[in-house]
Amino acid sequence: MIFPAFIKKGCTIGITALSDGNKKETDFVRLDSGKKQLAAKGYKLLETTHVRSSNKGRSTDGETRAEEFLELIKNEDVMWIISAKGGDYLMEMLPYVDFNEISLNPKWIQGYSDNTGITFTVTTNCDMATVYGCNFNDFGMEPWHRAIKANLNMIEGNDIVQTSFDFYEDGFYDRITGLESYNTDKEVYWRNITGQEEIKLNGRLLGGCLDVLLNLVGTKYDKTVRFIEKYKDDGIIWYLESFSLNSEALTRGLWQLREAGWFQTAKGFVFGRPAFYDEQGEISYEEAVLSVLGGLEVPVILDADIGHKAPAMAVINGSLGFISCKNGKGSLKMMFL
Repeated sequence: MIFPAFIKKGCTIGITALSDGNKKETDFVRLDSGKKQLAAKGYKLLETTHVRSSNKGRSTDGETRAEEFLELIKNEDVMWIISAKGGDYLMEMLPYVDFNEISLNPKWIQGYSDNTGITFTVTTNCDMATVYGCNFNDFGMEPWHRAIKANLNMIEGNDIVQTSFDFYEDGFYDRITGLESYNTDKEVYWRNITGQEEIKLNGRLLGGCLDVLLNLVGTKYDKTVRFIEKYKDDGIIWYLESFSLNSEALTRGLWQLREAGWFQTAKGFVFGRPAFYDEQGEISYEEAVLSVLGGLEVPVILDADIGHKAPAMAVINGSLGFISCKNGKGSLKMMFL
């Protein structure tokens, strides 16, 4: 497993729009605030051309997005690349991505949601660790939530344990100034749904947004079975979260991944809070998950601090993860081996 070098003061953080770009005035305020705050901590910031562009859900065409991304990959001063936004169309850039160039120039690549299309594929195609964590604009909040502080500390190489948060943002709120922190209004409670009072998991961490993973399975970018076979002695802790899958889509999607062989070395599953979930046929999220994964006889955790309902932990694809969950509280430690 390739782990990029940890960042240090004076290095450059690259911002690029792999999917959609910024388009609202509050987005621009938040973007500029994030750049200012990271600069104050001793980092240089480099923004690619289309970070402030958005047209029909895309920052620009797929080929140009890939070119701007590879400019940062080839730039020796850039040590951390963070995606500007999520979206729906990152997959359009994948045919133009030079994965060999990424392997030759390892650096941290971070984003979430639609950015699963790059974080997951880089880890499984290049055997290189990536970060499933917040997009760049979250670094623009004032003051920083502890999730953001932990994210930076981790990429700086500090040994930290992330613990579950007290409250999370259950809805989605329009920003007034652009500098707002998360509007945490509901208590965090991790749920063990496979019968154990306490769950302790260890294994290689791998995952992301299910909505995107279902588009990747079976394509030429899907090297998942090869990856999990390489790390079969460690086993895989799958961390997964969904944006808008209903009960039918979630059940069918998990079934598809299971039958594609993705879960054959699974040590356990950790699901984040879904952004939107519709109980078709009165099937709960728990029931949908267990209908497919229950037969694997491994622990399953729901409602963890991962994904769209912030705050979220930053998770390193490919790292050795140690996850515990008891009485609604959880923790995550990662080792870069």
